[in-house]
Amino acid sequence: MAGRGEEIETYEQRYKGDAGNFTTLDSEEGPGPARSVEGYVIFVTGVHEEAQEDELYDIFSKYGSIKNMHLNLDRRTGYVKGYALIEYADVAKAAAAIKDMNGKEILGKTVQVDWAFKKPPARKDRK
Repeated sequence: MAGRGEEIETYEQRYKGDAGNFTTLDSEEGPGPARSVEGYVIFVTGVHEEAQEDELYDIFSKYGSIKNMHLNLDRRTGYVKGYALIEYADVAKAAAAIKDMNGKEILGKTVQVDWAFKKPPARKDRK
């Protein structure tokens, strides 16, 4: 007896039919972004330590409605830690924000913008 169950399920048994086929947003660069529970999250790094949430909201909301935004603060200093997570419901709006804002300056600092969650490359050795 192995583990808790008596049967050991093979990959073919577990994913028979369409159960193992997942949709992706692959592009020429590789696997695309992974969808979070409510939308697509972008990661903004290089954020100025004195940036305010409403400033970032105003800048990034021109690409589409923002569902959620996190601008984490350092507990000791009270300043921004240097990154923000911004969630859009629509992948096209998130992609537009990444394309347009990556490498731009906000409050005198250049920010980098990319997907927060990416799907891993497909494994060739899986059966």
